[in-house]
Amino acid sequence: MGLRIAIFGQAPFGRDVAERLADAGHEVVGVYAPPEGARPDPLAELARERGWKLFRHKAFRRKGVALPARVEEYAALGAELNVLPFTTVILPPEIVDRPLHGSVCFHPSLLPKYRGGAALAWQIILGETESGVSVFHVTEGVDEGPLVVQKGGVTISPTDTVSSLYFDKLYKLGVDAMVEAVDAIANGSARFTPQPEEGASFQGLVDDEVARIDWSRPALEIDRLIRGCDPSPGAFGLRAGETVRLFGSQLLPGGSGEPAGTVLGLEDDRLLIAAPGGRLAVARLRVGDGKKEPAADAGLATGDRLD
Repeated sequence: MGLRIAIFGQAPFGRDVAERLADAGHEVVGVYAPPEGARPDPLAELARERGWKLFRHKAFRRKGVALPARVEEYAALGAELNVLPFTTVILPPEIVDRPLHGSVCFHPSLLPKYRGGAALAWQIILGETESGVSVFHVTEGVDEGPLVVQKGGVTISPTDTVSSLYFDKLYKLGVDAMVEAVDAIANGSARFTPQPEEGASFQGLVDDEVARIDWSRPALEIDRLIRGCDPSPGAFGLRAGETVRLFGSQLLPGGSGEPAGTVLGLEDDRLLIAAPGGRLAVARLRVGDGKKEPAADAGLATGDRLD
């Protein structure tokens, strides 16, 4: 028997989860997507196509307090379960806890490791070799609720970026996990397993403070930082005070003898940069406020130094 579900999400992942759940017999009573932007949101577009009630709010709380109008609007939907496949808004307890079955949320790591909003990036930056997806029952703590479904066994390769790890390896697995979790709740077979505190970790967002390259670090760590900041915000060094962001990195063996951060030249259309214990082959760069472009077109020359 299907559930009456409200979906809080966005992007292709939110769309695909919503479509799969509706096709599985669940009734989508409302969709909450981000406000209108420069590009159409795939989940919002699906809601319009299917004739689902669509709401586009920027926030549900003000100064930590739930907005009464938002709560009343939501309560009128009569949802039995909230599904959070890809959402960046913070929902108040008046919405999270209101349905009979509460709320379930997707997370792109093997919880309890890598709680927080930048789990994909940190797994690469910190050198994890295995990843997976988790669907958990939402509680007050950030990503701390009991697990409903967890799927692992995904290898993080030495060339993975945030994009390749997510889209090529975790995306479909995550959609399947969300559908499996909702179906299990609907048929009464779901098991809510408390997360162990052993091995739990929380990492903050990856901003420019994290993304600035320390050229004294080993080449292996710098390569992981570049890939973990790809596509956003882009790990960077400075050339004469100007930001140079690096994308599409591959670690090559063998040092060059040049100071770390020195541009060694082009090879196979990739910019080679010296690093302690190896060389970095970088495919794309963004210089200053310019656009991301192929390394050969970025204007860096042999002997340039990134501080």
